[in-house]
Amino acid sequence: MSQSDPSQYTWAGRFSEPTSELVKRYTASVCFDQRMWRQDIRASLAHATMLARQGIISAADLADIERGMKQVADEIASGVFVWSVDLEDVHLNIEKRLTTLIGDAGKRLHTGRSRNDQVATDIRLFLRDAIDGVDALLGEFQSRLLDLAEREAATPLPGFTHLQVAQPVTLGHHLLAYVEMARRDAERFADCRRRTNRLPLGAAALAGTTYPIDRQYVAELLGFDAVCGNSLDAVSDRDFAIEFCAASALLMMHLSRLSEELVLWMNPRFGFITLADRFCTGSSIMPQKRNPDVPELARGKTGRVFGHLVGLLTLMKGQPLAYNKDNQEDKEPLFDAIDTVTDTLRIFIEMIPGITANAESMRSALRQGFATATDLADYLTRKGLPFRDAHEAVGQAVRRAEERGTDLAQLSLAELRQFSPLIDDDVFAVLTVEGSLAARDHHGATAPRQVRAAIARARSPT
Repeated sequence: MSQSDPSQYTWAGRFSEPTSELVKRYTASVCFDQRMWRQDIRASLAHATMLARQGIISAADLADIERGMKQVADEIASGVFVWSVDLEDVHLNIEKRLTTLIGDAGKRLHTGRSRNDQVATDIRLFLRDAIDGVDALLGEFQSRLLDLAEREAATPLPGFTHLQVAQPVTLGHHLLAYVEMARRDAERFADCRRRTNRLPLGAAALAGTTYPIDRQYVAELLGFDAVCGNSLDAVSDRDFAIEFCAASALLMMHLSRLSEELVLWMNPRFGFITLADRFCTGSSIMPQKRNPDVPELARGKTGRVFGHLVGLLTLMKGQPLAYNKDNQEDKEPLFDAIDTVTDTLRIFIEMIPGITANAESMRSALRQGFATATDLADYLTRKGLPFRDAHEAVGQAVRRAEERGTDLAQLSLAELRQFSPLIDDDVFAVLTVEGSLAARDHHGATAPRQVRAAIARARSPT
């Protein structure tokens, strides 16, 4: 087994033999944590600025660090930076290159901090940026849903319970349910951001530092709302990552429910919608196929985000205070959750405008499901019949219509009066889909007027 030179490591002074190649590969994280390089450089510059302000390093050292970090950033951004597994992670790779460029000033950068509080800071900065990106995408997602809901505000759609036709709603009203879910998702991510936005830097390895640092100043430079109040907790806390994955799991669950409906509605047995061809694929053997691969895959990707949540909970559940190497395993699930949520929202934002509603197919399904039966029961109740008696009478009428192979509205007045003498000519206005929709005219209900009002409220900045 080949060995590496221990002198390249910042911690090598204690060790009498080099780290094995197997251990280097097993413990290295640079292949995935290098994506935090912007946050690492930003946090290091803030730390250096504070050190110089406190007189811990000189102004000349700060100038050298700023100059060297600019070159490091330029090299990484242009793709010429050489990432080394030998240097384990993004932090040591950047520090090593900085020291190579500017000498002793680079070695002074790490004064008063540890990799423990350094990585905790970087990951919070990274997640904060990611949450801001998700929030913007959620806003755009809601906007696209609202556009489609407005277009279909009065388009009748079967509302289902138990996946059986229940009552008429409008497609616009149905879509607004997902707007409500997305609003709650946005609230959860905003709440997660508040707890993420606390500065661990200054906790050092676990106990703080003997240097006269100013943590509040660093927090101000980096845009943190507060500093972490306990040094042990600061370096070992990963609640914010778990909370992000929990919010992501709920968001993906909502997108999966929408995906399931899109898949069902695309099926010719439903035929409620058509997805634009650019979001479908064909079959290698069946030339007639138009497969809704995007919602199917979104439905499938939901499971991986659920898994990341469980994985992080499991990662943390047995750790004693303070930092443990286990925490290196927090990044890949967190990064993948960020990527999955971000990519899924982006593709839904593009896909939703390409949804075409097939109004006649939805109306046909309403005719098959006795969707206005509850309206007939309410009609009889308003005429003075107790609701339970009305429910029984309408059930008998439905059975008769089912035997005849017709809808309730197609039964004659004479036939309907067999089930209750309270039924009169005005009943047929009640039994229409439009009458059923218009009658549900209160806040949060499905009347087209209320749907349009809900859309207007959702678009209002207040």
